[in-house]
Amino acid sequence: MQVLPQTRVQGVPSGRNLSCSKAVGGTPLRALTRDVVRPARSVNVHVVADGESADDVLLRSSSVAVAEKPKVSGRAFRRSLKDTGRYVAKPINDKDSLDLMEEHGVGYSSVGLVAQMRANNNEWRFKDIRVKLASAYGYCWGVERAVQMAYEAKKKYPDRQIHLTNEIIHNPTVNERMTEMDINIIEQKENGSKDFSKVSRQDVVILPAFGASVQELSLLKDLEVQIVDTTCPWVSKVWTAVDNQARKAHTSVIHGKYSHEETIATASFAETYLIVRDIEEANYVCNYILNGGNKEEFLTKFKNAISKGFDPDRDLARVGLANQTTMLRDETMAIGKLLEKTMIQKHGPAAIKEHFMVMDTICDATQERQDAVYQLVGQQDNPAEKLDLILVVGGFNSSNTSHLQEIPELKNIPSFWVNEAACIDPVNKKITHRTAHGTMLDTQNWLPDGPVTIGVTSGASTPDRAVEEVLEAVFKTRDASFGGIAPNYDLGTAPVVRHEEH
Repeated sequence: MQVLPQTRVQGVPSGRNLSCSKAVGGTPLRALTRDVVRPARSVNVHVVADGESADDVLLRSSSVAVAEKPKVSGRAFRRSLKDTGRYVAKPINDKDSLDLMEEHGVGYSSVGLVAQMRANNNEWRFKDIRVKLASAYGYCWGVERAVQMAYEAKKKYPDRQIHLTNEIIHNPTVNERMTEMDINIIEQKENGSKDFSKVSRQDVVILPAFGASVQELSLLKDLEVQIVDTTCPWVSKVWTAVDNQARKAHTSVIHGKYSHEETIATASFAETYLIVRDIEEANYVCNYILNGGNKEEFLTKFKNAISKGFDPDRDLARVGLANQTTMLRDETMAIGKLLEKTMIQKHGPAAIKEHFMVMDTICDATQERQDAVYQLVGQQDNPAEKLDLILVVGGFNSSNTSHLQEIPELKNIPSFWVNEAACIDPVNKKITHRTAHGTMLDTQNWLPDGPVTIGVTSGASTPDRAVEEVLEAVFKTRDASFGGIAPNYDLGTAPVVRHEEH
């Protein structure tokens, strides 16, 4: 494998989001995203601090007394929102909104390069470049639904101030469109808090695709705002699972990243919880269940990933499985089987229903994209189908995109994760990209001379236009006179085939 000249981009924290178009000399000018959580009935909301559990952060406030969680179950509380008459949780499929999404490049491509590739067996050729698009890629149904609902809200409430409690999805282009439409994304202050003081009764507040915590929902209900809840139904299904587990006095073991917005929201619906990142951490937990261990070591290991007052000797007697929907499906299933096997060993087959709960909350969209990348890289022994490199397109703070990048890295295939076309500099033959583990790199002469086959995929929060613009930057790197791909309006007469609908 050719070793390309690479330099680490300076001034970019690993794991944070940035926009290549607003970076100069490797230093991002765009505000970097930090994982945040929000307390109930409070104006100021704080980020996770070292040594705090997610539960501590959920209930912490600097300006008012800590609010208690609603006494009703999470499910009942969500139902109570519907009774207010100020709660919308479904799209209406407004044609004008869908057309505007197409115009803004934040929907599915119906006439552009990606649409033309779909009509051509997911392939494209430009000069000596052959592009192979993964069979499953880009926007999932839940993400498209969230963006659509935001556009519909803007049309329905043209004269009201609209706020977003966080990025609508993990994609810089889409979030910039929200700002351009005068939708206020509530940003953090210098001290790391978020200020809801400008949200008033007549305003509209949009909840993002990965949802919001019970505490934040309680705050918004008290403010009597119009809520547009774009939470993915699969995320809501996870919340129902942890609510069921809480009602039956089971600890929710959540497969996820404790600082991820979706997992924070899921934890808020649980009574007692433990968050495990991977099968290795799950094995540690199961070993403790079977053999006991050092309690202080356990609590230190999971200090940011457990509910307040968590006691592993008491709270691991009855457990249920839940998951962050962007985690790997196969790993979630493996953790579930491991927990079930452990509880059978500990309590016996006859008592398994009393000690273990599981509900199918796995969204296939993440795994489908992973499987499609495995399919792309699985033909490296076939000279006719071998990839020279892979481009992964998606937000740098996107969990599911990081897993897509991981696959070619593990296969030692040159791979470049970019979040927009501006990451590619055609004039200087340079690409700014991110590794699966968060390092930002500049790579010179990344596009080989001569015939080259490029695999392409994109994360579940990535619109087709972003992929099209990245590929056009690739073509311009090869040929400075490249002027773009003309739309094929004949394709636009047929309905766009969605990647999947659950």
